[in-house]
Amino acid sequence: MRNIVIIGNGIAGITCARHIRKLGDDRITVISSESAHFFSRTALMYIYMGHMKYEHTKPYEDFFWEKNRIALVHQSVTGVSTEKQTITLGNGSEMGYDILVIATGSVSRKSGWPGQDLPGVNGLYSLQDLAAMEAATANIREAVVTGGGLIGVEMAEMLHTRDIKVTMLVKDDRYWAAVLPPPEAKLVASQIEKHGIHLIYNTQVKEFRAGPDNRLSAVVTNNGDIIPCGFAGIATGVTPNIKFLDGSGVETDRGVQVNTYFETNCRNVYAIGDCVEFNNPPAGRTKIEQVWYTGRMHGETLARTICGQRTAYQPGPWFNSAKFFDLEYQTYGLISGKIAEGENYFFWKHPLKDIAFSLVWLKDTGVVKGVNSYGMRLKHASFDSWLKKGMTPSELLPRLQEAVFDREFSRSYVRDIITAFNTETGSTILLKKAGFSLFRG
Repeated sequence: MRNIVIIGNGIAGITCARHIRKLGDDRITVISSESAHFFSRTALMYIYMGHMKYEHTKPYEDFFWEKNRIALVHQSVTGVSTEKQTITLGNGSEMGYDILVIATGSVSRKSGWPGQDLPGVNGLYSLQDLAAMEAATANIREAVVTGGGLIGVEMAEMLHTRDIKVTMLVKDDRYWAAVLPPPEAKLVASQIEKHGIHLIYNTQVKEFRAGPDNRLSAVVTNNGDIIPCGFAGIATGVTPNIKFLDGSGVETDRGVQVNTYFETNCRNVYAIGDCVEFNNPPAGRTKIEQVWYTGRMHGETLARTICGQRTAYQPGPWFNSAKFFDLEYQTYGLISGKIAEGENYFFWKHPLKDIAFSLVWLKDTGVVKGVNSYGMRLKHASFDSWLKKGMTPSELLPRLQEAVFDREFSRSYVRDIITAFNTETGSTILLKKAGFSLFRG
């Protein structure tokens, strides 16, 4: 019986542990200093907003772990010796392993700003971050969030629910410029501003300034503005949590270096989840993937390899979903903030509602590269299949209604999208008639 040790009890580590147990009888130990039990990290904002309690975010009852013979150790890991095949815990004890899985996730990225370690300045990744935010925002009236993206808008919404005035600093000339093309960035920014959030563009933090109590009192920007606040949210991204691997022999750069089998340079040592950096990423993927569903896929894939079914990571087309306050967002494939020369771009927006759809396809082959939707729900399975097949707009758009799964009897906007596409591109695409109804088109 092998001794498998997993460092990290997030979605990647726990998925790996569960699937190893399904496939075999190895001894499994999961170590985490963040929490005693696995919880849903994506629900942190709802705890703060009062929609959920911490115990509601645990997908499994506490007895699940003993029943499935998965030992849990609530400790930090301070070092790894790949030569001796041991890890050192925060209490000074050592633990041996036959197979080691590193699944330590991320930490909020800081940029060396003066005052960045003041009380009242923190990111939102861990339970400890949430507790610090809870304490820092009690009885304050103003807050600043630096950085856009998904974490930034989550923090803004959290603070807004407590009637705290929020200012968001965006380094570019529009919201989430690296990801959203201009008209889509404008749509999202409008939704954020509708909720009273003040967006300031082309602006970054220069300094976090302390007050007489040595707590945060203001943010100083690169433009010289001084914004009084009692809390500053860091939403400038996250970075792999790998500091404890210094001197271990495990090769790292920005993250733990792995191949598509999640193998490191050290025998019997693997890495999965947010802390991973692929040395040769799968087609259409980035070197570092830091979203919930990829961590789950990493864990399940590695479990098969560890249990004798060596399996390469094949994630398929990129996808993600999120909310910008009341606006639901989904993305399939790849659309970047700047449309490349060899790409065509189509964007449709309802004239009165925050409902929109965009499409990017390659000029030379006509193959669809990516799709974004706002305010309309689309099925992942449909777009995963269509993108893998390399469909063109004239093949995909007639079937678009098949992918819509809005509430029953909801107004469908597929006909409007196709009509606008035909007008803009000179196409003559028709809506596929199968399954079509008065309410859905």
